Amino acid sequence: MTQDTNIGGASGRFPATRWSAVLAARSSDPEERSRALEAIAAAYWKPIYKYVRVRWSKSSEDAKDLTQDFFAKLLEKEYLEDFDPSKARLRTFLRICADHFVANEAKAARRLKRGGGVAHVALDFDAAENELQRADFHPYLAASHESVDDFLEKEFIRSLFGIAVDKLRSECESRGKQIHFRLFETYDLESDDARASYAELARKFQIAPTDVTNYLAFARREFRRIALDCLREMTASEDEFRREARALLGVVAE
Repeated sequence: MTQDTNIGGASGRFPATRWSAVLAARSSDPEERSRALEAIAAAYWKPIYKYVRVRWSKSSEDAKDLTQDFFAKLLEKEYLEDFDPSKARLRTFLRICADHFVANEAKAARRLKRGGGVAHVALDFDAAENELQRADFHPYLAASHESVDDFLEKEFIRSLFGIAVDKLRSECESRGKQIHFRLFETYDLESDDARASYAELARKFQIAPTDVTNYLAFARREFRRIALDCLREMTASEDEFRREARALLGVVAE
């Protein structure tokens, strides 16, 4: 995805505070806790799958089983009770948990297989595997904490942006703004080499050049809002959210 300063610009404002999924995962309400864990799993299953594939040199099938098992246990057990946001970010904590899980999986007396109805998120392993095949992740096979955390951070950002794009698509469709999304998809999500000019986009979509500008501004603004909402769910404090938002989208507090 190409990064455009119009998507996140330095003058952006923070969205209203939302209940963090990280905190809600510790709720005494089982339904609220389940929803929060599912939100975390939706954001992190693909990064963890790729991490297990690359860091642990697992086959695609073994990585699928391990990833499904790991998140099934995350939904079942109280793993996040041990999470201390003052010591590590959530993705670092999950990476450590995944490392322990993979290292000890041979000792497990019982394995939960894919399709067993335990995990509540659809895991599109084919898409994750295709992304791995299209990219060169070999430099991240190094065992240093810096390299593995860097790998997981990049994959988390990729996953979060993917979720935000999907939500933007759904919102635009429900509001009759399909062209807004198609312009955003064509102009902001394509590589620079394939990017069309505003005049070309106007001709392609049969709209005025000024509409291209306005439609893109709308889509970028909505994408930024959705991405920040998703990011807030994955952070445990306002300070962490602000740091992540600033690094991810260049958003700063007024």
